[in-house]
Amino acid sequence: MTDRTVLHCDCNSFFASVECMLDPSLSSVPMAVCGSEEDRHGIVLAKNEKAKAYGIRTAETVWSAKKKCKDLVVVHPHHNEYIKVSKRVNEIYRRYTDLVESFGIDECWLDVTASRRLFGDGLEIAERIRNEIKNEIGITVSIGVSFNKIFAKLGSDYKKPDAITVISRENYKQIVYPLPVDNLLFVGQKTADELKKTGIKTIGELAATDLSFLNYKFGKMGAMLSTYARGEDTSPVASIYDKYDPKSIGNGMTFKKDISSDDEIRLGIAFLSEEICERMRKKGKKCSTVCVTIRDTMLCNISRQRQLSCPTNVSSEISDVAFSIVKSEWKTGKPIRMLTVTAASLTDENEASFQSDFFDEGEEKRKKFESLEKTIDKIRGKHGRAIISRAGVISNDIGISNSESRKTDEENE
Repeated sequence: MTDRTVLHCDCNSFFASVECMLDPSLSSVPMAVCGSEEDRHGIVLAKNEKAKAYGIRTAETVWSAKKKCKDLVVVHPHHNEYIKVSKRVNEIYRRYTDLVESFGIDECWLDVTASRRLFGDGLEIAERIRNEIKNEIGITVSIGVSFNKIFAKLGSDYKKPDAITVISRENYKQIVYPLPVDNLLFVGQKTADELKKTGIKTIGELAATDLSFLNYKFGKMGAMLSTYARGEDTSPVASIYDKYDPKSIGNGMTFKKDISSDDEIRLGIAFLSEEICERMRKKGKKCSTVCVTIRDTMLCNISRQRQLSCPTNVSSEISDVAFSIVKSEWKTGKPIRMLTVTAASLTDENEASFQSDFFDEGEEKRKKFESLEKTIDKIRGKHGRAIISRAGVISNDIGISNSESRKTDEENE
């Protein structure tokens, strides 16, 4: 059986590259794209090569970055421009295949197996794509070429910027196996630490570890880790024509000041829950799980979740559960910098309604709330979100406003 040819394309320092494209003078100075310090999003989102030379890292504070480089030029993000450029990049990918699977605004997998007769082997196709993006758009891309998605991703990370790495059946052990285990996709810091406690520090050591031991230590995830490390992943690259079906929808906000009172927490959660439920209804979904992530003033996070007795897309129900999570899991009066509420375990609302009708005696009351919120959706869709607002939204000092969207765009497949 002939191997697939899979590419992973990663736009280099995407936000910073787009800013340099819009203003070429930024290419000659150390520059970082940073969130608004006024809105307390003052962290580095991306940086150019000159800023990297000073050791500036993504997600560090602006204050810390400026300590490393006093001449650092700080640019605020222009998200609409990033979306436009991302679409142009994806249009180039689609010249070669319709099997294009997004992994964020700046990364995609491409399965070009069927395109080899027209355009050459994986390396030739990668070279064409890299040159077309550079010449037509003005940004650079690093590309991994391999026989599966996991190794293609490792390839795009292997050499940056503006580089191509081929990881083949012949060389993958030489390239992949010496890499630290946390380079492997979906191996976060916690998992890497657990692996290192057992003496597994590299991907090669993970690949050589007995599967029964990994299953014992990590459950189902153990088999996945072994499959990825051995190069046995066979997961397909999704088609651009596949229907996008989110499994979770989230919304987060960093407040203009730390919040601690019940009234402030309730207002924040209610505001986030309204937008989540509006998005669920647009997609015809209900959720069975509510997740809350709380960030404190030291930028430390905790995440907790709770199952619902019946699926819902009613904001008051989501809000009540989210608030109860905060009350039970967070010390009363301890300041909160950021809250994220996520509706997870999504199902089709028609299927969910059938289940609720059968099991839930309170379904009639829920339907009344659903009808009311759908009416509000229609009014806001026609006249804007500000036409109907909660009383607390009209006058507050924590940064909540219906005049602008504060979505996290956290919609996960």
